[in-house]
Amino acid sequence: MTLSKHEEIADALTRDILTGQYRTGERLPSERDLSARFQANRGAVREAMKKLEQLGIAHIQPGGARVAPLQEASLDIISHLLALGDVPDRTLVEQILDVIANLIETAAVNAVSAADDVQLEELRALTRPLYQQDLDNDAHMAARMALMSGILNASSNLVVQLIARTLLLQFVPQMTELRRYGEIDLDAHRDIARCLDDAMGRRDLVAIRATLESLSQFNRTQMIRTFEEYEQARRTGVMEVAAS
Repeated sequence: MTLSKHEEIADALTRDILTGQYRTGERLPSERDLSARFQANRGAVREAMKKLEQLGIAHIQPGGARVAPLQEASLDIISHLLALGDVPDRTLVEQILDVIANLIETAAVNAVSAADDVQLEELRALTRPLYQQDLDNDAHMAARMALMSGILNASSNLVVQLIARTLLLQFVPQMTELRRYGEIDLDAHRDIARCLDDAMGRRDLVAIRATLESLSQFNRTQMIRTFEEYEQARRTGVMEVAAS
């Protein structure tokens, strides 16, 4: 995808900030310097600086702009953080998984508590492909996303819905490269999906929480294994190149 000039500038400055080339409180280059660096007019530079301000990583003040604390950034900065390396940072991935798991758990309890029998059956039906059908990895991922989306849709907590969807939309596409290195344990997911369906059917909120917590722990363990396999593949690749 071809970026406009102001998007090119904003992306480059965002990367510079996130990689520590400009520290919190430090003044960013002037419009003149940025115009020269990117061979752009000042209008494009100003648009780029507005983008940084919208992301929450820069404060625009009279006389220039300064880097804002990362803790003040908007959720949209997560996609930029995930894209910094060849694969996303492991600690960041673990943190995102934890937050998404907590949000889904809250949404599931909220949804089951409020659902009538028809709505509950629609929700339970989303768990069944995960343990009743023989899915390949791609179909399994699609079924998991459909279940999470269904749980969020059935929840009446708008804040949970908005935060979870924002995270998922930024997180899932950035995990494509890593997924090449991890095998999904479909049998374990089948057991968890079956337990979740049963707990929903009984409207057992304690069991729903316990099942989703088990899923969260399982996903964390699987992600750690995936990162280990990626690191091993990278080390092996480096040694092969050196040997040749």
